Amino acid sequence: MTCTCEPKKIKRKPKWLIRNLPTGPEYERIRKEINQSGLHTVCQEAKCPNMWECYSEKTATFLIMGPNCTRRCRFCAVQKNSPEPLNDQEPGKVADAAFRMGLKYVVITSVTRDDLDDGGAVFFSKTINAVKSKIPDAKIEVLIPDFQGNKAALNKVINAKPDVINHNVETVSRLYLTVRPQADYKQSLELLQYVASSDSDIVVKSGIMLGLGETDEEIRETLTDLYSSGCRFLTMGQYLQPSKNHLPVEQFITPEAFKDWEKFALKIGFSKVAGGPFVRSSYHAGAMLKV
Repeated sequence: MTCTCEPKKIKRKPKWLIRNLPTGPEYERIRKEINQSGLHTVCQEAKCPNMWECYSEKTATFLIMGPNCTRRCRFCAVQKNSPEPLNDQEPGKVADAAFRMGLKYVVITSVTRDDLDDGGAVFFSKTINAVKSKIPDAKIEVLIPDFQGNKAALNKVINAKPDVINHNVETVSRLYLTVRPQADYKQSLELLQYVASSDSDIVVKSGIMLGLGETDEEIRETLTDLYSSGCRFLTMGQYLQPSKNHLPVEQFITPEAFKDWEKFALKIGFSKVAGGPFVRSSYHAGAMLKV
């Protein structure tokens, strides 16, 4: 296994994390479409480094149920404020925007809404159904929170039958109290296992960030846990500090090391794996399903 570490406290990003930002008419069109629709995207709210590329390729990940999250994960740039009231028109707006954008693969995620009894599961279901009604041929991927382990809530999403259900474990078990203090590693694995055992037609997907101080052995254990839970699609990306108020980067993972982790994941049985410094959970998501 190629060493995944650079010395700690690196002040400058390595050369492989420097990239030119694409621009052009498609980027501007998608940006304006999203802004004018009054919708949110995780691309913007989470300060995703791939936003310019994805917009240029006519893709975006819709963020439903408002921009404010009820949790305070220390890696995430999404706002941590009082959540907004749900907008009953939002599912239809997402479907309309996806139609105007010409999307054939629609990715829908949300902030975590622990203030709602079902965590927003019904709202996911309504949005999935609205997109199916508007674009019958589109494939749909949802990136969901853990719904605090509520299986009845999770069933509402499963019964809407998206093509892919994605739930990120984000990091290794040991780092959960530091990185995701309001989440539970075991609970996330149980969610993935429940989806896999409930509907064999739904692809189960998850993702992790590297560079938060995890060891190689911990990465191997996490990937093995994910596969054992029924996860078959996997993403692995470099953690990048969104601001000085977030956790610092402990390691910069080399592109070569990501390739080694891809090989390991495929060897233990994953069907599709995307690993690299700029890979995020919905990056080129349609390509994994060959859309």
